[in-house]
Amino acid sequence: MTTLTQPAANAETIAAARVLLTQMGISPADLVTTGAAVPTFGEVIPKVRARLSEGTLRTYNTHFEHLLAAWSDHRLDEPTKTDLEEKARAIQATAQTNRASRGGACAVQHFISAVRCVYRYGEDNGWIRPCDNPARQLTMPVRRPSHRYAIPSGQLAEICQTAATTGDDPELDALILRLHIETACRRGGALALRPHDLDPDQCLVYLREKDGTDRWQPVSPTLMRHLLDHADTRHSPRSGQLLRYRNGKPITARRFDYIWRRVGEALPWVATQGISMHWLRHTTLTWVERTFSYAVAREYAGHRGKAPGTTATYVKSHLQEVAAALSILTAEPHPLVPGHQPGTHAPSARGSHRDKGLS
Repeated sequence: MTTLTQPAANAETIAAARVLLTQMGISPADLVTTGAAVPTFGEVIPKVRARLSEGTLRTYNTHFEHLLAAWSDHRLDEPTKTDLEEKARAIQATAQTNRASRGGACAVQHFISAVRCVYRYGEDNGWIRPCDNPARQLTMPVRRPSHRYAIPSGQLAEICQTAATTGDDPELDALILRLHIETACRRGGALALRPHDLDPDQCLVYLREKDGTDRWQPVSPTLMRHLLDHADTRHSPRSGQLLRYRNGKPITARRFDYIWRRVGEALPWVATQGISMHWLRHTTLTWVERTFSYAVAREYAGHRGKAPGTTATYVKSHLQEVAAALSILTAEPHPLVPGHQPGTHAPSARGSHRDKGLS
């Protein structure tokens, strides 16, 4: 009987095999070892939720619920790209519609981001290989241009007047609006503000916002005085949330919704346009860019991503320039701008930024 034997692989064959495995996203160890058992969505999603910030979880949680409703008992490696695309189309078709809707595109963006978050956790734990990850194969919808614009000064004054003279806590609402107008902060930045984030000597507040970004932001002496008084009278713990109701309970994002719903009832155009706190950010940053420069507006906004164009590397702004812009905006001198006195040629929009609830 003749025994057939396989010829020994030479070095060139082994090298070629390694290249092929690399291109396929497979390591030699994958061929001889058994990977960890792939968990189900019901097992993984609670662990992913525990790792996310409050703001990110608020955005993704609806889509986590969609995944659990459909595939709670399914392993991560069961759904295909086609399955996920069908789920995305269903979410787009059932997305809430209003005047500011974009045909469900935003809901699909959030769904894909949530799915990628789950599968990235699976990759990190060795349950899913990158080449087998269906979330990597999904195409993110193109982000459409925002419909937000800078609110004209007269209308901004109407908003501030309404917030400062109506509602169950106009003092709080006036403070919130002025904080957003002066700093151009996001909602998360306002909610995360704590008493020990205030620097009264330099009139600075320390803002913590999305994606872990943080920065010192100039504020006017008037706003600093009211922030300190608010923290004192409403007994905000030094390391706890600053903005609170009269009973000492910290506000939540629901307060912002309440403000704009109330203002929208008094000013129908606010409700029609779907104006929200983020419009104030657009308003302030547009004014800064038009009055000063793109570099100052970028620094004012706290943007830390890569700026377009090589020149942006050399024309960075700094904190003192932001303080100078704020000084013109509020018509108040600022400690970081020694000897600076607000001029008489400040834009007419300036007056609308000094709402009557704070003086």
